[in-house]
Amino acid sequence: MARTVVITGADSGIGKATAALAEARGWQPIRADLNEGDVKADLATSQGRAAFVDGVTALVGERLDAVIACAGVALPTLLTLKVNYFGAIATFQGLRPLLTKGTSPRAVGISSFASIMQTDSELVEACLFGDEVATLRIAEGNEPAVYYASSKAAFARWMRRQAITADWAGAGILLNGIAPGIIETPMTKPMLDDEARRAQLEQEVPMPIGRHGRPEEVAELLLGLASPANSMMVGQILFIDGGAEATVRGDTLW
Repeated sequence: MARTVVITGADSGIGKATAALAEARGWQPIRADLNEGDVKADLATSQGRAAFVDGVTALVGERLDAVIACAGVALPTLLTLKVNYFGAIATFQGLRPLLTKGTSPRAVGISSFASIMQTDSELVEACLFGDEVATLRIAEGNEPAVYYASSKAAFARWMRRQAITADWAGAGILLNGIAPGIIETPMTKPMLDDEARRAQLEQEVPMPIGRHGRPEEVAELLLGLASPANSMMVGQILFIDGGAEATVRGDTLW
């Protein structure tokens, strides 16, 4: 039986590449996105998140083998927090009951190298507390420039916290995340096309391999973590950034 995997954000960038690679390997990808795909839903709203879970359930029945949460935005608006954190959490929590009945179930989320950049600690803690309304209220009083990094830092911490619990590892569901550096996608294109913004970004995310990443390279790692071959990795956030994290943090491990 083909391995069934739900991929959010599957209409572009990393999500699209991951779905294509999954299909090429004989998996059965369920593509989910805002306007295109097998399941169309808005992960920025509670109604859309419920519709997403209902749509997936209608397609796969009672069991699911893997979920890869790729949906995300990088805008100086509250939408970034709604999608990147609360939408991603709802994706995992909503599909977890289906994963418990899957074969070698796996869950993988996308954080970002930005998670180790400047964040707002109050905003991150508010996300982790879980009150979306209160979090957005706090965000409105903060600098929008920290929304993206804060949402990704909170998501990474949530994955690490939850991965080792009875609901996830205890239920046989291996949960991990990745943290990409600069990847050439439709989301990053406006920044990379602007010479000044590109130079600033490359200074903040120094990649000693001398180039940006491609979605297909990230897709390989995502599918590896979502496959039965990953039988021991739990609660890890793997940086796929061309050496940026090692450059910035040096040899510090903790």
